[in-house]
Parts: sequence; C-alpha cells; structure tokens
Amino acid sequence: MVGLIGIAVIFIMVFGGYILAGGKLGIILKSLPFEMMMIGGAAVGAFLISNDMAAVKHTLKDMGKVFKGPKWKHEDYKDLLCLLFELIRLARANPVAIEEHIEDPDQSSIFSKYPKILTDREAVDLISDTMRSASMNYDDPHQVEEVLEKRMDANLHHALHSSHALQTVADGLPALGIVAAVLGVIKTMASIDQPPEVLGKMIGGALVGTFLGVFLAYGLVGPFSAKVKTVVEEDAHFYQLIREVLVANLHNHSTNICIEVGRQNTPSHCRPSFTELEEALKELKQGAA
Repeated sequence: MVGLIGIAVIFIMVFGGYILAGGKLGIILKSLPFEMMMIGGAAVGAFLISNDMAAVKHTLKDMGKVFKGPKWKHEDYKDLLCLLFELIRLARANPVAIEEHIEDPDQSSIFSKYPKILTDREAVDLISDTMRSASMNYDDPHQVEEVLEKRMDANLHHALHSSHALQTVADGLPALGIVAAVLGVIKTMASIDQPPEVLGKMIGGALVGTFLGVFLAYGLVGPFSAKVKTVVEEDAHFYQLIREVLVANLHNHSTNICIEVGRQNTPSHCRPSFTELEEALKELKQGAA
C-alpha cells in the first residue's frame, strides 16, 4: 500500500506541478509512446544482456516486495523463538529423539506447528544443519558461528542481486534518455525548413526523452531498487536470529537464556515483549506436559 501511495504522489506532484505552471500535456502524450519504446525497450534489452534467465526471474519476483514489504512479521519472529525453544529443549532432554525432527522436518510434529517457517527451505535447512552438526559433536561455537556467518553472507549477496540489477538499470536510464533526445534532435534537424511552431513542437518532443529517462531512473526504478534492498536486508534478520540462538545453545547457556538472546537480537518493531514470549513458552510447556 505504501508503495502504491508513493508512486501516486510522484506522478501527482510532477505532472500536477507541470500543469499548474501552465505546461501542456499534449506534446508529452504525443511523444510518450515512441520515447518509451526507445528508452524502455533499450533498458529492458540491456537488463536481459547483463543477467541470466534465473536472475531475470528473481528480479521480477522481487519487485513485488516493493508493495508486499518484508516476509517475516512480528508473529513469525515469535513463532521462530518458540520453535527453537522446543527443538533445543528436546535436544538436551533426548538427543536421539531430535534426529527425526531435523532429518525429516516435513514430517516433524514440532515443525508442523509453524507452517510458514516450514515452507521456507533456507530457514529449515539452517536450523536442521546446525543442530545436526551439534549432534555430531561439531560443537565449537566459534567454528559453527563462522560457518553460519559465511553461509548467510553468501545467501544475502545472492538475494541482493535483484536490487543491484535494478540499480544498474536506473543508472543507465538517464543516458538512454539522452540517446532518445539526440534521435529527436536529428529528426528535427531533418525538418529544419519547417516553420518555428513546428520545430518547437519537435524539439519539445525530443526533450521528452531526456525527461523520461531521468524521471524513470530517479522516480521509479531507483526507488524500487532501494526498497528491494531494504526488504531483503530486513528479512535477513530472521536468519541471523537463528544463528544467534543456536550459537548460544552451543555455549551451553540455559534454554531460556538462548531464547532471550534471540529475542534481544530481533528487530525492535518485530520483537515480542518478554511477557508475550514468556506466555507463549508457558503454553508450549503445558502442551508438552
């Protein structure tokens, strides 16, 4: 919703100000289809040249994040902490019993309580792989933390590719606008024998190319890139929370302390209160009893 409001504000302020200042939309509307074909088409072509098909699909999918926002909400962070609490408590009480949950999460009675987390393969694999390593006595907290850090850095780098791709397009749009404008000037010079009022309209149409390139770059594509980057980085906190809790577990802190470490590392706007989380954990304990 905020994204749609932002786009509406951009168009209203830019074109509304132009009209209120006495500008006429006729020249812009007449030239817009041809200029958009040249600039937009060249931008799409350059985007396809510089990315493989997987990256193209990834970028198109990620553009929806501008309007949807982050995947993980307040309830999801609370659910994650509850899930980790159950897994850690079971692993300490019965190391053998935990194997069925981390080896086949899809059939796990614990993971199945949290369907949204279960559908995220990276979160499930991160939890399962780390707990499996701990069960194999690969329990040096510093080594595990280093491995997890490298894994999450690689995943974040991959996830940010769509943002970089969009920013590259945004950087090139002003230059493509100049290309379209130059072509318009060439067209005007070929009609130099026309009266001034005709030449004026032709020059105005050529300048639409420059305007459109800059407008698309800084008014739409650039902000899209920035928003995608913000959403991807915010969603990355979800996986960082998994790392913090599981590394705390390897340090042999009590289960409640491990979960509190995770709660404290949750982004403030998604962080469940201490009382809220305590109530959720009490319900889990009562259900297990």
